Amino acid sequence: MTTVVIVDDHPVVRAGLTALLATRPGIEVVGEAGDGSAALAVVGRERPDVVLMDLQLGADNGVAVTRELLRRDPRARVLILTTYDTDADIVAAIEAGAAGYLLKDATPEALGAAVEAAARGEAVFAPAVAGRLARRVVAPPNELTEREREVVALLAEGLANRQIARRLFLSEATVKTHLGHVYEKLRVDNRTAAVAAARQAGIIR
Repeated sequence: MTTVVIVDDHPVVRAGLTALLATRPGIEVVGEAGDGSAALAVVGRERPDVVLMDLQLGADNGVAVTRELLRRDPRARVLILTTYDTDADIVAAIEAGAAGYLLKDATPEALGAAVEAAARGEAVFAPAVAGRLARRVVAPPNELTEREREVVALLAEGLANRQIARRLFLSEATVKTHLGHVYEKLRVDNRTAAVAAARQAGIIR
């Protein structure tokens, strides 16, 4: 029997997932939680085979909760189940140690199969997520330097080159040079696209 704990801040979602998984032989939901502290408590008590984790838990963050769960028990298998499929969210979840990443539009059959696969120690990703990861492996964004990150962060605040130069105690020419490097590394050709690409890559929020 594969045991599961469901972590989601919406009671209706938890109830729906519980009912859905109950229809699959061999899976038993042994607990649920609506926030981070409750998740840590119920997982620590039940020691489930798989934890289904939403990314947005009200004031809590599912990635942070995942990281803490795995710090307490490195053998835990956390399967992210969310509506968010941005590169930044996916990468953050994987770096936190998640065993997989599914979207809430998954079919009941796919969800049940994913839970069983995660319990067996397999990595599980929604097709769209797997495609994003493959593209990042084939053509990952070049790493920005710390100064380039500072420049693009100020760019996201809407600051002009002169304002960025004053904020960072640089010359405008130096700021333009940094922006040129940012454009090249992020494969863009304007300020708006640079900010969008940096957000997509998780460089800035």
